[in-house]
Amino acid sequence: MFYRSIEGPLRFAFLMVDGMSMMSFASATEPLRAANRVLGREAFVWELCTVDGSPVTASNGVVFSGARVDGVLARSHALFVCGGVRVDRSDQKPYLTLLRRAARLGVMLGALSTASYLLAKAGLLDGYRCTIHWENRSAFEEEFPNIRMSYSLYELDRNRLTCSGGTAAMDMMLHIIADRYGLDIARAVANQFHHERIRDAQEDQQGGRLQQFGALPPPMQTAIRAMQENIESPIGIKYLATHARVSPRQLERQFNIHLGISPARYYLSLRVERARELLIYTEQPVTDISLAAGFGSASHLSRWFREFYNIRPMDLRRSANLRSAYTKSRIPEHSEALAADRDVKKKPS
Repeated sequence: MFYRSIEGPLRFAFLMVDGMSMMSFASATEPLRAANRVLGREAFVWELCTVDGSPVTASNGVVFSGARVDGVLARSHALFVCGGVRVDRSDQKPYLTLLRRAARLGVMLGALSTASYLLAKAGLLDGYRCTIHWENRSAFEEEFPNIRMSYSLYELDRNRLTCSGGTAAMDMMLHIIADRYGLDIARAVANQFHHERIRDAQEDQQGGRLQQFGALPPPMQTAIRAMQENIESPIGIKYLATHARVSPRQLERQFNIHLGISPARYYLSLRVERARELLIYTEQPVTDISLAAGFGSASHLSRWFREFYNIRPMDLRRSANLRSAYTKSRIPEHSEALAADRDVKKKPS
């Protein structure tokens, strides 16, 4: 890895983005603090920064202040972008410019949660293996079909570190700690957080779902894989059964016994779920999303979407946009409050 030849403390910069996942952010930074405590020295140094020095609001409403990234970047070995709520296209340019400049400077680039999208948009994941939160995978693959995307918790590929977010960020940092200071130190850090097992990079994000999938009969597994690979152009149950080497009746019986649902209904749920992900995490027109999810028209999608989620597709998108706008609307309010507080403190009593 990039850091093996570096002497002295590793210096990380965490670029905070409006709506960043608090869980991902804490899971990435706390192991570094604990490692310093266990080692009894400053083995890791980290700084918080924002693209222009303005405060940002995390996903849970907590406001963070950070230095302007320009000054921090010059003294950092690695820059981690803290993702969360999808960054609107209108706000992306400063981030893309910054990330490309960091790459030219030779700074290692990392992404937590949805931040892999920004690295990809900047053209900095071409030729690299990466991951992103499972809920964003469909939208990511639609926009970047040539990038090698995995379902792994995290991916370490040369000078690109991407993470699916949540507690997976802790496993990624524990991997870095183990690689630099040994597995015993990493385990000691993990124990500080009652993190009983350091998960490997290749473990699947949805471990519970994978475990459930692995317990299904082989014909069901074969059929489900075929469904997942044919979302845009759905195939018939008869073909799925033939592909799984069972009769349609046998396949129906297995799905009903193990999942309590018919193969057709399960297949439909996968397609509606794909539409939901694209509605939330892309700006594609509903008509295009309908086709990408295997529905002939927006009205056809709307009918099934209401049945599964009890909401119209456009209402879901509107709701997601409102949540994003709400997060942003809190920034000026807190910025003004912080500025006013500083002014009060400066006044003589």
